[in-house]
Amino acid sequence: MYTYFVMGLKGFVLFAAKVWSFICYCIRRQIRSVIQHQTVRYEILPLSPLSKHRLSIVKRKTLVLDLDETLIHSHHDGVLRQTVKPGTPPDFVLKVTIDRHPVRFFVHKRPHVDFFLDIVSQWYDLVVFTASMEIYGAAVADKLDQGRGFLKRRYYRQHCNLDYGSYTKDLSAISNDLSSVFILDNSPGAYRAYPDNAIPIKSWFSDPTDTALLNLLPVLDALRFVSDARSVLSRNLHLHRLW
Repeated sequence: MYTYFVMGLKGFVLFAAKVWSFICYCIRRQIRSVIQHQTVRYEILPLSPLSKHRLSIVKRKTLVLDLDETLIHSHHDGVLRQTVKPGTPPDFVLKVTIDRHPVRFFVHKRPHVDFFLDIVSQWYDLVVFTASMEIYGAAVADKLDQGRGFLKRRYYRQHCNLDYGSYTKDLSAISNDLSSVFILDNSPGAYRAYPDNAIPIKSWFSDPTDTALLNLLPVLDALRFVSDARSVLSRNLHLHRLW
């Protein structure tokens, strides 16, 4: 009788521990969601007649977006040194097959990325350009797009150039008018051939208080009014060496 009692008690303790772990996981996920995706505002005021006229005489520009460490961060099964604190819940999990092996990617969205995409999609034609494999990059882009249709145009690893052991991105493949296309990327090496067409951004891995995407909105708001994006972005070449 005593043995059955001890076994039952052990079973109850194990069950209670699992329930408590699940509750803690849900709480951490909810807290993280609140911190990362707290309500933010960027006032989009009605354009003045002069601003409307200015927009009407300049070409609508294309904003090229990198994925990893720019809009999201992910890690997969078997990674030895995670950059995300163990137990931090991902925003979504992707299950893909690479070389006939199933792989799970745990994807974390950079704070305010959904709000950022909502806003800039009103100003620019958006293009995803990632050095990642298509099977992974396409799945991430689908999750970020959420069926809204503003991330339809995409470029992947096979569209990159291999230069000195690293992948570079050819912006001329996206548009032959380099005055109206620019890239947001955490890796200066990816756009080394087009420094005048780039906005650098600090690599993001796990900081829930990061506001880099929000901080870029005033710049992107103003940049759509210029006739040549390079006339502005070329003034910030010193920033490309920071990250």
